[in-house]
Amino acid sequence: MPEERAYQKTIYACFTGYIVQAVVNNFVPLLFLTFQSEFGIPLSKITFLITFNFAVQLLVDLGSTPVVERLGVRASMVLAHLFAAAGLILLTVLPELTPDPFAGILISVMIYALGGGLLEVLVSPVVESCPTDNKETAMSLLHSFYCWGQAGVVLLSTVFFALAGIRNWRILAVIWSVLPVINMIAFMRVPLRPFVEEGEKGKTIGELFRNGSFWMLFVMMLCAGASEQAVSQWASEFAEAGLGVTKTLGDLMGPMLFALLMGSARLIFGKCGARLDLHRYMMFSGLLCVIGYLMIAFVPNPVIALLGCGVTGFAVGIFWPGTFSLASAGIKNGGTLMFALLALAGDLGCGGGPTLAGQVAAFAGDNLRIGILSAIIFPAGMCVCLLMRKGRRA
Repeated sequence: MPEERAYQKTIYACFTGYIVQAVVNNFVPLLFLTFQSEFGIPLSKITFLITFNFAVQLLVDLGSTPVVERLGVRASMVLAHLFAAAGLILLTVLPELTPDPFAGILISVMIYALGGGLLEVLVSPVVESCPTDNKETAMSLLHSFYCWGQAGVVLLSTVFFALAGIRNWRILAVIWSVLPVINMIAFMRVPLRPFVEEGEKGKTIGELFRNGSFWMLFVMMLCAGASEQAVSQWASEFAEAGLGVTKTLGDLMGPMLFALLMGSARLIFGKCGARLDLHRYMMFSGLLCVIGYLMIAFVPNPVIALLGCGVTGFAVGIFWPGTFSLASAGIKNGGTLMFALLALAGDLGCGGGPTLAGQVAAFAGDNLRIGILSAIIFPAGMCVCLLMRKGRRA
């Protein structure tokens, strides 16, 4: 029990780590129009920053394992927070120092994306390694903090811009950079445990690739990311249509509704998961997600379509942390490599889901509902994988 209390600070630092990741993923998109007007950068180039951010994080997912094994978990965590803080601070000065302002922004995004990618790979296995009564609930609670961070970044930044003016965005960037600095100091002090038991070796890439359970979990992570982002990326459109609000309000209300309900689902399992069966909860969530997609696609009332976005947000909440927990419990000594590859699968889904929905929508004459309907294969795929896992366990 004393050991568990000592590691509680480690878990709190991990919670904050996911808020840091939410900051680096969600702050800059709020400044797109500001970058366009202040630096004269075309919007087509500015929106590339989202793709670039996640592309860098994908590369980190692929290449981080040898770095983490060489530096150690603590040094890697400190480095992740250092990158996150440096990227946010450099964002305030590099656009003026480089011949092309867009190049300065791109370099800043690359630096904080390195931090975000490392955090994605490291935070979950650190929590899994801590001595806790119920790792499944701890994992779900952990991932809820990304949702609270996402909603908090949007809300607090909007309030700041309303009070201080959008022209002072550099001040806010520096303020947000304080969070990773403080958490970096925390990770210099909190106790950490190795991801693999002493005297044992983590799985190699060959061992994982020969493991059928790993590939099923890989597909589940891909479905988790795609199910989430295929709707989340378009939530503002449904908020505008459903509530008749401006684009600015739609950008705030749609993604915030999605994030808050997704976080609520993770919080509920984090608090009550000890009394729930994770496998059944994920299956229920998968079916609920399918219902949410059908509401968006087939109910003509735009308010109901927005409600369908909210249902989907709640439903997908358990997919990502639940799959991590199933992997940790089902594959012993998966180590950093397993979590990195699963994070890679999730990020591939995050990119693939919205792309499929957007391409199909464009093919159907810009019919977004048809696009969303096409992406129903992802929550359906999650349900199929869960049924197959249950069949193998029986």
